[in-house]
Amino acid sequence: MRRFSTILSAALLPLAFPGCFGLHLPRPEAEHAFDLPDSWRAANGGNLGKVNNDWVKSFKDSELNRLVDQAIEKNPDLQEAAARLKIAKQGTIIGRSSRFPSIGFSGSGSRTQRHETITLTPEVPATTMTTPAAMADAAATAAATIAEITPVTTTRIARESDYGLTFDAAWEIDLWGRLRDLDHAASADYVGAQADFRAARLSLAANTAKAWFDLITSRQQVKLAEETRDSYERNYRIIERNYKAGDETASPLDVQFGRNNVAAAERAVVQRRLATEESSRTLEVLIGDYPASALKGRDDLPDLGKEIPSGLPSGLLGRRPDLVAAEADVLASAKRAGAARKSLLPSFVLTGRASTSSPRLSDMLLDPEAIVWNAASRVAQTVFEGGAPTAEARQALAQNEATIRRYASLVLEALREVESALATERSLAEQEKYLAVELSQASLAETQAARDYSQGIVGILEVLEAQRRAVSARNSMILLRNQRLQNRVDLHLALGGDFESEA
Repeated sequence: MRRFSTILSAALLPLAFPGCFGLHLPRPEAEHAFDLPDSWRAANGGNLGKVNNDWVKSFKDSELNRLVDQAIEKNPDLQEAAARLKIAKQGTIIGRSSRFPSIGFSGSGSRTQRHETITLTPEVPATTMTTPAAMADAAATAAATIAEITPVTTTRIARESDYGLTFDAAWEIDLWGRLRDLDHAASADYVGAQADFRAARLSLAANTAKAWFDLITSRQQVKLAEETRDSYERNYRIIERNYKAGDETASPLDVQFGRNNVAAAERAVVQRRLATEESSRTLEVLIGDYPASALKGRDDLPDLGKEIPSGLPSGLLGRRPDLVAAEADVLASAKRAGAARKSLLPSFVLTGRASTSSPRLSDMLLDPEAIVWNAASRVAQTVFEGGAPTAEARQALAQNEATIRRYASLVLEALREVESALATERSLAEQEKYLAVELSQASLAETQAARDYSQGIVGILEVLEAQRRAVSARNSMILLRNQRLQNRVDLHLALGGDFESEA
């Protein structure tokens, strides 16, 4: 009894001095609050409309909807993300399993045989004589028979069997909650993996939409380049005809300028066609359909749809996938840091074993009395390991702090992205108003210059300059409208979805 008391005191000694075993370390943080603005300053007023939860459909482009659906179904990168999600799901099962007893069994069986040499002697037949004379004669006969018998030597095979079965069980009592913390950490990892998968889906939809807009823009630029080339060719033919006719309004320099413009326009057409092919290939890769070369795009960019509602709540960021994943990382790191702190405390493990053996398998399975039971408990506490356990706990706490700082950085970056996208939306809308005036005036000037040239009022250089300005304005309008669509997609990415739903 005294011996048991001594052992128990030694086992409970670490509990009496927790500070000596690293429990003085600070507790990890599982949550971190940030002061967010109620709304973004750059959100324009005057519109409280709502947008459909499916932001892709807000562009009202059925072909875009089809491409996004196909990308989500067939994109290999998204399929990889789905596989990682399955891995994380299994991780939760692994993390939870440590909180339950582990039970196992092992069996063994052996069979041996050996060869034994034995000598066999035939038996003398028993007599049934009852008279003394008969018995004497029988005995004499038997003696003579035995003397004539030769012993027979033979080999016998002896077989022996032995079967054994052992059951083992162990269960760590989660007295301090260490295993529970690890289980919760694995669950948080799964939440983060789910958010990463949603982020991958959102990013894929956004990149598909952007690639689709780029393809349409490239087609429009090809069309503009072809129209410009045709216009330059018509002007060149006029200049060359006038020059050959001896018209004073046409000079050798004008002819050279005309040829130069035609060659430059032809080169631009080749460039734009290559850009269109590249845009098509990029989109085909995203939708998992490369190299089908079947995407031709369309002639017109879709509309932006409804205007951005005013007073967008900053709470929309709460559903942004990368922030959800970062928040889950904070929780997981906090739980792992807590588990690392608790690993400095003693662990309590219950163990049990049952074993049996028998030369016959049926006896071993059916005879409970043949089973030997063994049960024990174990208290484990690391006394000295060169400071490694405490260092691991401090390392986990430092990791927890790093995830909190990363989360704070992501929140600030998310706020900046939304604010920037809203400001860009307003700026591009204002630029488009002025560019529309510029384009209108450039087109009028182009028409007027052609008319004045035919009347001999202006020279060919003025006509070429007017054409250049008109082409530049048309190209700028194509790019600006694409830029507005791209920025609208960026805004949906920054918000993590549409303009309304916080779920």
